[in-house]
Amino acid sequence: MTPRAPDDPLLDPTVPALLAKVGGYPQHHGGLGVVRTLGRVGVTVHAVVEDRLTPVALSRHLSRAFVRPTTGLERQDLLVAALLDIGRSIGAPSVPVPTDDEAAILFAEHAETLSECFLLPRVDPGLPRLLAGKATLHALCEELGVAAPRTRVPGNRDELVDAGRELGFPVVLKNRDAWTRLRDPAVGGTTAVRDERGLLDRFAPGALPPLLVQEYIPREWAEDWITHLYCGAGGEPRVAFTGLKLRSWPPHAGVTTRAVALANPTLAKLAADLCRRIGYGGVADLDWRYDRRDERYKLVDFNPRAGAQFRLFENTDGVDVVRAMHLDLTGRDVPPGPQVDGRVFVAGQLDLPSVLAWLREERRLPPALLPGPDTERAWLSREDPLPAAAEAVRFLGAVARRIGREARARGTRSQ
Repeated sequence: MTPRAPDDPLLDPTVPALLAKVGGYPQHHGGLGVVRTLGRVGVTVHAVVEDRLTPVALSRHLSRAFVRPTTGLERQDLLVAALLDIGRSIGAPSVPVPTDDEAAILFAEHAETLSECFLLPRVDPGLPRLLAGKATLHALCEELGVAAPRTRVPGNRDELVDAGRELGFPVVLKNRDAWTRLRDPAVGGTTAVRDERGLLDRFAPGALPPLLVQEYIPREWAEDWITHLYCGAGGEPRVAFTGLKLRSWPPHAGVTTRAVALANPTLAKLAADLCRRIGYGGVADLDWRYDRRDERYKLVDFNPRAGAQFRLFENTDGVDVVRAMHLDLTGRDVPPGPQVDGRVFVAGQLDLPSVLAWLREERRLPPALLPGPDTERAWLSREDPLPAAAEAVRFLGAVARRIGREARARGTRSQ
């Protein structure tokens, strides 16, 4: 256990935490961030993992790894039973930290049962599913007057064609609902499609999988912003942070690979007001796209859980959204200091291909290329080196397998 530094927030070390997830994604730096941020201030942290050699399972800040591989295809009652089994093994009420929408939905919809073992934010049971669903989020934005990109939900190929023509190419494709991305994915992740032929080639004739089509706000007219919050009872923000996304992978549509913390009072107020109006309680990660054409911040995603890059943000009291949740759910005050501006977050191995893509498109080096003195690295840590080493092995293995598949495919085509 790492001793608490003098300027660290005083979290209750007698209340453990559980990193919770549904589905197989062992190379997730957000989960490692959860383990490190709580473990470094003396909280005992447990984690649900796919196997004992996942990077997070090798962290020196993890007390115990529960090997419970899941796919998201399991019945919810079985997932709830597995969480209760883990909670009882921990032996004390613990704070769960979901790192995917499915786990967040599971805890909300089964809060009455899971409260036997877990300390949970107060939130309407159906709200996380509504917010995580792309179509239901868009409908909520229209109802509340929150700006969002134009969106269509096609049910067949004719409606798909109509959506592309109405919104104009390129368009952005997303999985419509949280659970369908695991059970019946329409796309592997947020995907930009440049023309109608490319749109139709993605889907076989017949009924479409659960799909959402969204307008693409041109990159030259846009900025990508993020807000991370922790809200207590009634949707009142305890901490609220804003930052600018600099790069992502895949480019302009994927996960954040480099971002900088920048105070944006206008955006912070938009996010806080939304959470109050809907009564959202818990950690939230919101993606916004600022459209210079009409000077509006447009809500792209509302993730009702800890975002992968949450460690970008701290306030002057050393509190991030995960520490804020632990403080609040254990009955302690959340220090209200302002956010620390200028912090940079880098997801190393994913930032390299994003830099190469930038070079190819822009013919120049991207901004903020080198890490500064206040850089939060997703993987590298001198005092916790094993997760980065394990991630490097898995990443290189994935690259080698992909190269092998492409080589075999070329060989098959040449025969």
